[in-house]
Amino acid sequence: MALIDKPERARQLARAIASDLTLYHEKEIVEGIEQDTVFETMKAHIEEGRALFKSRVTPEVLNLNLYDRAVVDVMIKSKGHVKSKIW
Repeated sequence: MALIDKPERARQLARAIASDLTLYHEKEIVEGIEQDTVFETMKAHIEEGRALFKSRVTPEVLNLNLYDRAVVDVMIKSKGHVKSKIW
């Protein structure tokens, strides 16, 4: 399989991975946001997603930081309704 070298396609992949994290780990994410430990709580899952993303994109695209942005945009911002001292 050819590596993804187009930023827009890589952004879609990153958002899909982040969406899967949100779907499969909803309870952990909500509890992590409530307790301000979401990145510690989700570390293994986020890193697993990062490894998948890294395996599918070119080094140039990887350096655009698209995966981290997707994690924040999809996994964190979508939980803005959760009561937390972080916002």
